[in-house]
Order: sequence, then C-alpha cells, then structure tokens
Amino acid sequence: MRLLPMPPRGLCSALFGAALCLTATSLGAQVTIAELSITQLQELMSSGEASSADITQAYLDRIEAYDQQGPSINAMVWLNPNALSDAEALDRERAERGPRSAMHGVPVILKDNYDTPEMPTAAGSLALASNFAPDDAFQVARLRAAGVVLLGKANMHELASGITTISSMGGQTRNPYDLTRNPGGSSGGTGAAIAASFATVGWGSDTCGSIRIPAAQNDLVGLRPTKGLSSIDGIIPLAHTQDVGGPLARTVRDLAISLDVVVGPDPNDPATALVEGVELPRFVDALDATALQGARIGILEDYFGSAPEEAAAARLVRAAIDRMVELGADTVTIEIPNLDELISGSGVIGYETKWDLIDYFELTPDAPVSSLGEILETGLVHEALVPRMRTRNESEERNSEEYLAALAKREPLRHAVEATLNRHSLDALVFPTVRTIPAVIGDPQRGSSCSLGANTGLPSISVPVGFTSGVPIGMEMMARMLEDAHLVAMAFAFEQRTDHRRIPPHTPPLVDALAPPRMDVFMRMRSPADLSIQGTVVLEPVVNRLLFDIELVGVDAQEVVGVALRYPNEDGGWQVAHLVLRAGQVAGRVVADLSVTHREHLQAGDMHLVVLTRQQPRGAAVVELGM
Repeated sequence: MRLLPMPPRGLCSALFGAALCLTATSLGAQVTIAELSITQLQELMSSGEASSADITQAYLDRIEAYDQQGPSINAMVWLNPNALSDAEALDRERAERGPRSAMHGVPVILKDNYDTPEMPTAAGSLALASNFAPDDAFQVARLRAAGVVLLGKANMHELASGITTISSMGGQTRNPYDLTRNPGGSSGGTGAAIAASFATVGWGSDTCGSIRIPAAQNDLVGLRPTKGLSSIDGIIPLAHTQDVGGPLARTVRDLAISLDVVVGPDPNDPATALVEGVELPRFVDALDATALQGARIGILEDYFGSAPEEAAAARLVRAAIDRMVELGADTVTIEIPNLDELISGSGVIGYETKWDLIDYFELTPDAPVSSLGEILETGLVHEALVPRMRTRNESEERNSEEYLAALAKREPLRHAVEATLNRHSLDALVFPTVRTIPAVIGDPQRGSSCSLGANTGLPSISVPVGFTSGVPIGMEMMARMLEDAHLVAMAFAFEQRTDHRRIPPHTPPLVDALAPPRMDVFMRMRSPADLSIQGTVVLEPVVNRLLFDIELVGVDAQEVVGVALRYPNEDGGWQVAHLVLRAGQVAGRVVADLSVTHREHLQAGDMHLVVLTRQQPRGAAVVELGM
C-alpha cells in the first residue's frame, strides 16, 4: 500500500477519505512550473510572484493529475505529509532572514531508498512498508540544511535490483515519453518524475547504471560521481563498494547546484575519506560554456555496439560527438587494452547485497525485518525479483574467495582506464549510455554500459543527445577520479549549444491546476473540391492521441482503398502513422495514439489525412491537420 496523503487544493480525493482532505482558505498563486529550473524558481520566490508553498502545491497538482490519473506515470510511492507546512515555514524564513542557499524552498524528490523519519524507506518493497528510519540519510540532511522541500519519494526497481523499475510497493513505473516502455532503473521513478516535472530535481542511487540509465531514458542529466565524493550513509544498500547517490536533473546547471549541496566527507562512510582534507569540487563555479574548446575526447568504439537494434543510439551519439568537435573538441578513437578480461568478474553486487542489508537493518532498530532472508520469507516481494534475490541470499560467507577475487580486479581495471586517458591526454571517454531504446514494459532492458563506471569508481555523466522512435537517448562521458566538476563543465558546454530537452507529451502544463482538456484539430481540404472529409478530429493532449469521427463525401465505398494519417520523412517524402479508415469504409470513429514525433508534426501543421482510392491509389484527396 502506498501512502499518498495529500490531495490537491482543498479537494477531497476518493483515494484518501475526508480525514485527509486539505481545507485551504487561500489557493495562492496559480504557478505553471513545468520545466522550470532551480534558478527560475528562485526568481519567482525572490520577486514575490510565487511562494515555495505555491510552487509545492503546483507540483502536487501535477502529481495528482498525471501520476495515478491521466497517463498514470506511476512514479511516486510516498508524499511527504509535511511538504506544504515545511514550504510555508521556509517562506517565512526567507521573508525574515533571506534564503539559506540556492535551493531554499525548492521541492525535490527522493528515491525510496533514502532514509527519512517522516516517510517510510521501503526500497520499493512491501516487506519494508513500515520501515521508518530514526534519522535522515547524509545527503538528505544536507538537503534539509540547504532549505529544500522534501516533496516525496519515488518508485524504484525493488531493492535496487534491476533497471526497469518494477516493485511490489509501486508496481511498474511508465516512461513519460512512451507509456508502453519502462523508464530505466533502478531510479526509474525518480527519472520519470523529474522528466514529468513532478519536482525540480530528484535523487537516485547508482550501483550499476541506476542514475545514468534513467537519465538517458528520460531526457535528463545524471552524474554517477566519483566513489567517495559523497556519503551513502542512510541509503538502503545494494552493494556498498559500488553504491553512490546523487541527483538527476533536467539541466546541467540544476545538476551542479544540487551536487554542491551534497558532496563532502562523512565519518559514517569510509569511502569518503577520499575527500577529507581535499578541496571539494565547486560544480556551479566550474560551469563553462567554452569547456569543450581544446578538450580531447576518446571514442570508446567497443561500447557502441554492432547489432541492428543498437544502430539508432550509436548514430545519435556519433552526431553528438561531431557537435562536440564543432565546439572545439578533438577526438580520437581508442581502445582499452584487455578491457573484456579486466572487467569480467569485477562486479561485487552478488557478493555484498545479503551482508550489506544485514548491516543496514542493524542500524535501523525498528525495521520490520533484519535480513534479505526475512524479506523473502514475508512473501511481500514482486515476483520478478524473487529468483535473483534467492540467489544472492545463498551466500554463506561474507568474505568468500570469489568476492575477494572480484575486489582485487577492480583496481587494475581502474588503472587501465586512467592509463588510457593519460596515454592519449584525454579529458573524457564517450559512448552510448544505453545502446538500445527503452524496452517495452515486460521485456528485459538490454544494452547498458553501466559496469565501466560502476566497477572503476570513476565519475560518469549521462547527457541527452536526441530522440529516436519518440524516446530519448543519452551519451555517457567518463573522466578520471575526482574530475567530476570538469566532466559537468563539458556537459554544460555541450548542452548550451544543443537543444535536446523535450517536454514529455503525456505531461503538459496544467490549466487551472488541472490536466488540459481536449483540443479541437482543424481540417483543411487541399484538393479536390468534389471529394471531402467531414466531421471532427480532437486531440487528447495528456494521453497524446487523436479521436477521429469522420465521413468521406463524394466517393462510393467500393472505391475507397483507405484513409491514412501521414507525416514527412527525412527524405522529403511521406510516411504513414496510422490507417484511419480501411478499404470500403466511408465513415468511422477511430482512436490513433501519437508518438512524440507525430505530435511535433501535428503542432507544426505538416500532418495530413490522405484519401486513397482505386482510381488514385497514391492520393485522391489531402486534408491538412493543424492546431
């Protein structure tokens, strides 16, 4: 059962009952917050155009409209019952003393494995639905100190053990760009939520791709930081050797602002000894629109893939590399000697999960279970997770020979990568974050390159490079240890001269705190006068589909071959999106689902209906559609 205790603006939701309804005396400012950055939100609050409470409510309205209703993104599992009161307190503090930081009053979302006292920390598992931590995770405490509003927690692949984001707690999260596909994982709930503007930024964790994959598949920016740059204390572990935490954001600047808040040493995380006594990176200060000028980029050709299903992602990443060259970068195709041998067997997830969970539960006195074995015994685990978790629970020795051998392979792997960077004087390696598009829900996700960053501990960032088949593709950039800020600076320089961020078609801006209503689509006959289409075409913008109620006039049914919905292709010709009427039909009511590409063509006015007849099988009449 999920706890979503905050219905919108004084309304009683049937999901929650009257006892949980909010009765607001003032609705505050109507704020359109979709796609707004941290800087833009601060400008609204500083000018008095909107308060943190207004902004928080606007995000809650979007969650209400789109998460369980409308497209049913299904990204959120908990909402913070104190979110609005916290925002109001931060508003008063701003008025009295000014903002604490660049994130003062900004709503954020956490992955469901970050400890907080006011919301359960369940890691997506019903077995942990009553797990209330005694205090905040390290990064959460840093965020509170910066004055953020903790809006809620997002769904995740249960126990972080997968990359499609399905769990017993939250079910399947859907990709806001294509509702039939997964959003990546394991931080897929965070990725989908931030893509859909349920908050400004969100926090995920990455053990093998769990920040980078959702970033790539939700048109976001996500950094897997240098291992030890920030503490993982208070994050339910998957494998402490590989676990890192950090933000996902719609822009590189938002990512940088967020990173500046959470990096630093922590005595409760031995890995952070790396940055004790070291000057911490200043991510915002490092942002430089010229950072690619003179940069040397190594193209890791082996990670582009050669299968047909990998071609589209490779093409977009190569185009992005060409753009980096236009911005002043030099490139060289490289290989890492003996990479396959070095990386094989260097992952430690299967050896650490069981024991790390025991350690976590020992520090959580009121936890409902004490081990992975007890989680499995509850029977409250999603069926997709059970076989993998049973296997990981079979480990009988914490420090087995196999585990120690895997650990021993990691340093030579990292040295080999850094030696390659040094040998070619490279600033970064580049390759597709995921070599294939997001998988259809229910299918396994292929093509991840997550192990290179995860098994070396080196910083890796995923940045958007475009769309194929209506879904986003990401490019991964990897640098040396503690070169995170330079990596972010190069991502910023690329972002500033490209335009790859798109609003998901299924989560448009709200209208008066509600999802936008149906919109009429006009029809304009181009030719001829004796054959026409009459009726109506309506766009449902939230679910991104067209509703046709049309009739052909001036043609006999036996002459009709079909009526096709078409749009331009890259070669200057046309291609069919849907067959609206079939052979022999002169009227019909038809629903046609649109892709992101289709929607863009509709809005541009270059989507048509073409009537095909026996006499003119290539088009007897053309009707332009437009908004």
